[in-house]
Amino acid sequence: MAEETLNVVTVCGSLRKGSYNRIVMNLLPGLAPEGMHIAEAPPFADFPLYNTDMEAAGFPASVGKLVEAVRAADGVIFVSPEYNFSIPGGLKNAIDWVSRVPNQPFAGKPVAVQSASPGVLGGGRMQYDLRRCMIFLDAVTLNKPEIFIGAVHQRIDAKTGEFKDEQTKGFIKQQLAAFAKFIRSHGGKA
Repeated sequence: MAEETLNVVTVCGSLRKGSYNRIVMNLLPGLAPEGMHIAEAPPFADFPLYNTDMEAAGFPASVGKLVEAVRAADGVIFVSPEYNFSIPGGLKNAIDWVSRVPNQPFAGKPVAVQSASPGVLGGGRMQYDLRRCMIFLDAVTLNKPEIFIGAVHQRIDAKTGEFKDEQTKGFIKQQLAAFAKFIRSHGGKA
């Protein structure tokens, strides 16, 4: 009997259109294993800065769209750069907004993390901080294989939006296959 298709949403931590992390995120559907559908989650670019006073007046519609996408997904993949040794401000703000809704959509949700950077570490410090946020939200985060794409400018052609490096593609395929198994073993929708 064929397994149901896993619906996974991706969240890019960079707002920049030409971001290497966005390029990686855009390449994921073509690297996904059979039975996994990957689509970008609604954007968080227009979220106001989180403020309890605003929350009391009601959640912005754009926040609700992201909340529903996370809630409806079997899993979430974050693909994000590292800013100042941590999570980019826009992404952290989006997580803060989503964390405030009733029936927390990240609770029990399988999550995978990827990062790309021109630096050698490939965004490792951002991943550490993002994983801590996911622990607080009771998400279940895939531990291995990890994806840290260091020296990303040597591995991806920014003009064509394609990988120049087959090894990096192979690592990502391994993570996506492991994530499919992880989702199936943890249940997808919370």
